[in-house]
Order: sequence, then structure tokens, then C-alpha cells
Amino acid sequence: MTAQLPSGYFPEVALTGPRFHAAGDLTLDMFHHDGRVDAEWLGLTVQEFALLWRLAAEPGERLTGAQLRAEAWCIAFDAPCDGIAAHVAQVRAKLTAAGLAQLVRSDAEGCHFIDLPPGDHLAPFAAA
Repeated sequence: MTAQLPSGYFPEVALTGPRFHAAGDLTLDMFHHDGRVDAEWLGLTVQEFALLWRLAAEPGERLTGAQLRAEAWCIAFDAPCDGIAAHVAQVRAKLTAAGLAQLVRSDAEGCHFIDLPPGDHLAPFAAA
């Protein structure tokens, strides 16, 4: 039996959607709620995974902290501190250790995005 997660971090459509998202050499696995580069798991927290999952859904799409809170974490109000920035920093540290330091970027307006060449996120699953 498959039960809905009580965390509220993953919208119902994500639970019934794809199992994997790929972003270059990073593969996100919804079953494990973690990401891996080759055979090495990153050890993402629930919040970090939700953040990366949302960013990987549309590589290159720039999302504000408020959009990420609403779309990745299902939090509709503005938090007094920007927890997104802290989680992005933690994600970047884990990606740097895996050799993907420049995958998650931020622009001058404070928006976050996955930086990939067009179509690069489709390559690992093109043959499937």
C-alpha cells in the first residue's frame, strides 16, 4: 500500500509523477528522496531534495525564494528569514563534494536555478 507522506513537502502530483529527474550528471530519485552522481548518494535532507526536485523540473527556470517555498515546500506565506538561501548553500556544498559545484546557481535578483545547456537534462533517460 502506498501512503501519502505526512511531510507536506511533495505535492500529490509529484508522488504520482516521474520517479527520476536528471540534471546533467545529477539524478534525483523520488523513491529514495535523494540525489546521486554516478553511484554516490548525496545524502539530501527532505527540504534539500524538495528544493532540487523543483529546480530540476525546469532547468534554467529562475525561481524566487517565495516561489520555491510555495512550490517545493508547500509554504504559502513569507517566512521571516530566508531558509531557502540556507538550504541552497547546503545543497551547493553537497554538489561541490560530488563535483557539480556550478549546477545550482543564483542570479543578481536572488532567484535560484539549475544551470544546464539546453536538452542536457534529458540525456540520461533518452534511451529509456
